[in-house]
Amino acid sequence: MNNEHYEKLKDIVKVYLPEDVSVNDITAESNFTKELNINSANLVDIVLDVEDTFDIMLENDDMNNMETVNDALLIIDKKLQEKQ
Repeated sequence: MNNEHYEKLKDIVKVYLPEDVSVNDITAESNFTKELNINSANLVDIVLDVEDTFDIMLENDDMNNMETVNDALLIIDKKLQEKQ
């Protein structure tokens, strides 16, 4: 896992966490909707922020496969590799 990407992703996600979830609750295994209680509208915002932050384009398939923090990191890494 790329720690720099993980920290950037955490910074993006923490903005959208509901009050009952702490930034300390975010782990690589965290499920965005089930464990971090992020609603679908905020998940779209996270995707847009990820695209801006990492300068990548996410497809609908990518978004559908982005259930956990680790899923997102794998997709980010794959997209960055494809850009090179």
